[in-house]
Amino acid sequence: MNLNQITLPVNNMVAATEFYLQLGFTQIVDTPHYARFCCPQGESTFSLALDNSDFSHGAVIYFESENLDAWVTHLQNKGIEFEQQPTDQSYLWREAILYDPSGNKIKLYWAGDNRLNPPWRVNKTAPATID
Repeated sequence: MNLNQITLPVNNMVAATEFYLQLGFTQIVDTPHYARFCCPQGESTFSLALDNSDFSHGAVIYFESENLDAWVTHLQNKGIEFEQQPTDQSYLWREAILYDPSGNKIKLYWAGDNRLNPPWRVNKTAPATID
């Protein structure tokens, strides 16, 4: 099994699409109610779905880059505002926090080997799995 994408709700498709293009993603689907993007590295995608109702912002989306600090500086030079500058966290990730135009929380980060192999890693699996 592989996680391919996540879909975020947005209340302004034009503003949201422009925001994610400025972050450096490539748009591969463009409709008035749905947009999909490829990440610059790997094969992951994510999408935006227009939602005119009140929605909760409970999810946080993470985008990883080894060049985190340079990426943040580049985005700030484009006028993108951050709530938190790149900061080393106690869980061994370096993170910056920003919000898209619809209020979705985004963390740009670098974790290196600690993303999959933190010092406290465990290896639990379900008794039976389906591929």
